[in-house]
Amino acid sequence: MGTGSRHELVAYNTATSSTNKIHDDEVARRYGFGGGLVPGVDVYAYMTRPAAEAWGLDWLRGGALRARFLRPVYDGRRVVVVAGEATDGPAGPTMAIEVRDEGDTVSATGEASLPTGAGDAAAEPAAAGPPPADRWAGPTGPAAEPSEASPASLAPGTRLAGRPHRFVAAEAAGYLADVREDLLLYAEHRVAHPGWLLRGANHVLGVNVRLGPWIHVESAVRHHDLVRDGETVQPRAVVTREWERKGHRFVELDVGLVTGDDRVAARITHTAIYRPRPPDPGPGGA
Repeated sequence: MGTGSRHELVAYNTATSSTNKIHDDEVARRYGFGGGLVPGVDVYAYMTRPAAEAWGLDWLRGGALRARFLRPVYDGRRVVVVAGEATDGPAGPTMAIEVRDEGDTVSATGEASLPTGAGDAAAEPAAAGPPPADRWAGPTGPAAEPSEASPASLAPGTRLAGRPHRFVAAEAAGYLADVREDLLLYAEHRVAHPGWLLRGANHVLGVNVRLGPWIHVESAVRHHDLVRDGETVQPRAVVTREWERKGHRFVELDVGLVTGDDRVAARITHTAIYRPRPPDPGPGGA
């Protein structure tokens, strides 16, 4: 991949106290990892840097990024986000993005794009424009008594909703520091970071079913509007797929991030291993 930009940072595990124990060193090691995993939503946040730097508010308002998490990123490790030069295509410019660890191993790959007309209020609506908010009509909040995550509770067609959460620009500095973001774009314009928005997709799964350790593996995000200071966003979702592969159980969600005035700020295809293959007990194990 030709290099358009490089951004180095030291990864930080923001989820050591999470109920998802795949971020805990001891539990993650039982599953064969070297320690607790830095959350995929935070690795995604690292990956947004080249696109936001290149395309600014236009990308936050109408851009897209598909990211796949191939190998763990660990706390305290230096990683580099490498972006290829943007190339023009019939649908608008795109750039390839990778996250590489200290040994130059690729941990995540992605492609960012700025669809033609994105950010231009005078442009004709694109075919990939936002669906109406009632695409995700269903529950108004999380399940009162979540069921165990299973093929039945996550059957395709199941509708889920998370809790509304408010973006407060004055409180965003802590999040930006956690994801090692120092672009002035967010503070200057008082808008939400894409990684903060993506956390809503994790939230909508975690508050509706009971999960053990689970792993975020891919997200494809299309932005449709900015989320500004003081606005409230609620994640709503429909389960689109549930399947088994190599002993892991996967789920795919179609997530809409809906503002208090029923605008769809972003649409996300979110994929996770919600039930990893049980760890090998080793010699003499049960």
